[in-house]
Amino acid sequence: MSTTTGPLGFLDRERSIAPSGFNRWLVPPAALAIHLAIGEAYAFSVFNIPLEHVIGITERAADDWTRSQISWVFSIAIVFLGVSAAVFGTWLERAGPRKAMFASAVCFGGGFLVSAAGVWLHQLWLLYLGYGVLGGIGLGLGYISPVSTLIKWFPDRPGMATGLAIMGFGGGAMLGSPLSQFLMHHYGSATSTGVLETFLTLGALYFGFMMFGVVTVRLPAPGWGPPGAVKAAVSGVATVTASGALRTASFWLLWAVLLLNVTAGIGVLGQASPMIQEMFPARVSAEAAAGFVGLLSLFNMAGRFVWSSASDRLGRKPTYMIFFALGAVLYAAIPQTGKFGSVVLFVLGYAIIMSMYGGGFATIPAYLRDQFGTGQVGAIHGRLLTAWSLAGVAGPYLITHLRDAQIGSGVPKADAYTLTMYLMAGLLVIGFVCNLLVRRVKLAPPAPNPTTVAAGGYAGQSAVLDWPTLVFRWGWVGVPLLWGVSQTVWHSLALFR
Repeated sequence: MSTTTGPLGFLDRERSIAPSGFNRWLVPPAALAIHLAIGEAYAFSVFNIPLEHVIGITERAADDWTRSQISWVFSIAIVFLGVSAAVFGTWLERAGPRKAMFASAVCFGGGFLVSAAGVWLHQLWLLYLGYGVLGGIGLGLGYISPVSTLIKWFPDRPGMATGLAIMGFGGGAMLGSPLSQFLMHHYGSATSTGVLETFLTLGALYFGFMMFGVVTVRLPAPGWGPPGAVKAAVSGVATVTASGALRTASFWLLWAVLLLNVTAGIGVLGQASPMIQEMFPARVSAEAAAGFVGLLSLFNMAGRFVWSSASDRLGRKPTYMIFFALGAVLYAAIPQTGKFGSVVLFVLGYAIIMSMYGGGFATIPAYLRDQFGTGQVGAIHGRLLTAWSLAGVAGPYLITHLRDAQIGSGVPKADAYTLTMYLMAGLLVIGFVCNLLVRRVKLAPPAPNPTTVAAGGYAGQSAVLDWPTLVFRWGWVGVPLLWGVSQTVWHSLALFR
């Protein structure tokens, strides 16, 4: 029974329960709509230069913001992503995905509007509040709610399910970056960098795009099971509460696993463009470096689906062993590619690293599901994402400050990242040990109920395959994503010219 009166009653958990015969493949586009929008956060760097020139327009004026001041916007957003996911994770499981996704759309879209006011009034604190705090809360709510929902729909393939959702977050930058650049070019003039108008437009566009996910998301009803599955086989995992998970060693080991994997990857991702230019100054132009960043985004996105899907067969722990072992070897080998002068080996090494960075994000919810069950996986995942908040600050700090210290001590720019790469390799070795120590939580599973479920629905009912609806929903997210991928591939070609 709905607990909310008026139009907002549509958002209640009870109103989002799927009817009999509902096809589960109609749900992933709702998750992708949210993640493709909030994944724009990875493209925030395209606003750096326009925000530095808000007053001076063509060049930085004395009263314009500095790069270091602007860089805090992204860090604040990542911190609030983790904090909001941890704080609201339990509420999400209770309120249902629609309310959480709607709150995410309001916060994320509204964050752009507040940021636009900050640009108009030239008040940096409004930028921090808008994109950083409000936008970060939207990121946190929007990140965990689709993941939790898809795990419930795909208990037989949790890795693939989380990969489908989180793939969108990696792909959001490929959509957001060219879209933002197009809008700033369209709105730019002799008196405006176009960033204010772009913020207003993106706020409205992303809110509308995310509302598609709010309207179309559904939860499986009690008694639902995947096609042809035996319910006992997919629901016999002990369900642990979020507070109970915090009292286990496995949770904190997985927290460290995520922290170390993300710290190593996110610092490199933020410095990818200057890094390749400084390691290959005579061969890589600024245009080619931008193509390199786009290529890394493509592998980041693809890795989220490929690695997490592979973990359904390999197992979660072996998959992370590959991440850490292979990652450590590649980080340690990267400096040698600079000495060999091989751009191809450098790009290939980082492409694999970024695929595992994205894969780590997508595999961890399934890892949590294996350990703690599906009952409160969203809340547990939310608490785990505080590791991302810390890594979002630690990774870029380590990369930039170690580089500056190396250059300050007389090390050539081309060699300034060597020590950093070795440090990142060391972090991944520690992560390998943490992953090795993870043990399955030993709690009594639910009583077995070996009821075979019909193809894609409830006992005795088959799912209905509504092709027009299926094509429309996948087209809603697929067409923008393909446009973003095509833009990324085109610009990355400059890297090999």
